[in-house]
Amino acid sequence: MFNKLFLILALFSISAQSLANDPLSGNKHIYLIDIKGNELMIGDVRFSTAGDKTHYDIHLNHSLFKDFFLSMKEMKCLEGPELWCHLPYPYMTPREVSQKDLSWLAHDLLFMYKKKADFGANFYNGIYYQLSLNDGVITGIAQAVDLNLLASAPEDQTSAPITQAELDNVEENLRWLPKLEIK
Repeated sequence: MFNKLFLILALFSISAQSLANDPLSGNKHIYLIDIKGNELMIGDVRFSTAGDKTHYDIHLNHSLFKDFFLSMKEMKCLEGPELWCHLPYPYMTPREVSQKDLSWLAHDLLFMYKKKADFGANFYNGIYYQLSLNDGVITGIAQAVDLNLLASAPEDQTSAPITQAELDNVEENLRWLPKLEIK
């Protein structure tokens, strides 16, 4: 009896540990990382699996963001050397990810940066975090993207519209929050 109970507890412990180490399962924290390496936890993402699909829900900590009215639109922005405004993807998505495709998650983590002295919002200054899995952590490198391309809904709403073709490198030393981690 004791051996059976020990075996069951050991299997449960191994199973729980492997779930905790899986970057696409359970609850994870979302961090933006500044140019000095400081982490700012901005929210959480919850991954859940149904069949062969992994879904996610994002919850940002809006108490960290200030409300700004830019170009006739209310925006939630982080305030630092630049304003870093979150721009939720405006159309329906499947909210699905896989080990090979994190693009929908990246679409829900779009930002626009703005120098404090600049007037209004310039959607040309979009930030798309190119996400990948590295040693059990989802990491993102800021890429420049013109978010004006989202002004109208894409014809094919089953594929993420922002692809490598729309992205340009960002000079990491010039942007306040060039990296993202989900762990």
